[in-house]
Amino acid sequence: MKPITISAERPDRPDATALIVELERELAANYAVESRHGYAVDTLIARGVEFFVARVDGVPAGCGGIEIVGREYGELKRMFVRPPFRRLGVSKAILAHLIDVARSRGVPLVRLETGIHQHAAIALYESAGFYRIPPFGPYFDDPVSRCYERRLG
Repeated sequence: MKPITISAERPDRPDATALIVELERELAANYAVESRHGYAVDTLIARGVEFFVARVDGVPAGCGGIEIVGREYGELKRMFVRPPFRRLGVSKAILAHLIDVARSRGVPLVRLETGIHQHAAIALYESAGFYRIPPFGPYFDDPVSRCYERRLG
């Protein structure tokens, strides 16, 4: 396995934007627009989401961000790994990195929303200690949506 590097990157940079576009295309195939809650690139920037790109051998493989919501929690945003890089540990590396960022910002927990068809993502989050919670913040009861959180020790 080639090493995975993760670096901070503005979401409006070409590699980051390409990953977000691929993620949105994948989600659009499975979810109606009202059930897709991902921020647009401009919103990621405006809301101060810390954004990261993971690379394998220099090739952009995945991305993810975290929005710190006051001192209450960090919310994972725009987690995605390109299909050729799945099952190589990229998603685990991104998730671990985002949790470390949340810890360094002093928030007590990390939350996220994902769709029911994201089976690999759900398995990743649950294996990393996330548990289901009711909708939080801007989310609402939606049969194709799931919310999770993990307390940080």
